[in-house]
Amino acid sequence: MTEESGVFIREVERRDRTVLEIRQLSSGDVGCVVWDAAIVLSKFLERQECAEPGLFKGRHVVELGSGTGIVGIMASTLGANVTVTDLEDLQHLMKANITSNSALISGSCQAKVLKWGEDVLDFSPSPDYILMADCIYYEESLKPLLKTLRDLASGETCILCCYEERTTGKNPEIERKFFELLKKDFEYDEVPIDKHDEEYRSEDIHILQIYMKK
Repeated sequence: MTEESGVFIREVERRDRTVLEIRQLSSGDVGCVVWDAAIVLSKFLERQECAEPGLFKGRHVVELGSGTGIVGIMASTLGANVTVTDLEDLQHLMKANITSNSALISGSCQAKVLKWGEDVLDFSPSPDYILMADCIYYEESLKPLLKTLRDLASGETCILCCYEERTTGKNPEIERKFFELLKKDFEYDEVPIDKHDEEYRSEDIHILQIYMKK
């Protein structure tokens, strides 16, 4: 535990040996902790940048359901201009993590409120990338999430969706419903696991590349 009561630091080492320090809370909503899918997606971005230097430099990126903000912050350390988004009660946590990692940010990173299904005019023009990690978990949030994707994305936007496959309770049905809704307006491919980070990968965690249908 850090000096701040109830705050824990998750350290994520980057390929250049620098370390992201991400605050997470011991209590609160699901967005208050760093989930495995967020780590996998963050490290995937870094591997992509390593394979194609400058891939994210100057790119306009929006992360949905950012929680701690780790994925968007990683993208900003690769030169992207990032907006991390979540509900009002997570703004303080995201902003604290942006500030504590500011020395590693070579692009830019800001936090904004975005409730899925509501107006996205503040996020124009359409981003080059939309990032989302473990956003498929509540059935009632699926339609608002897909509406936000439709409203934000252009035909050129690459959506990177990382999620952990869960087999308990309603999770399989929620995932099935998500893909059923997704296919109406989007096409997607799964990134082969051998393209994930060499260390941070799991057979249960999937990364999708999603594009609007032409």
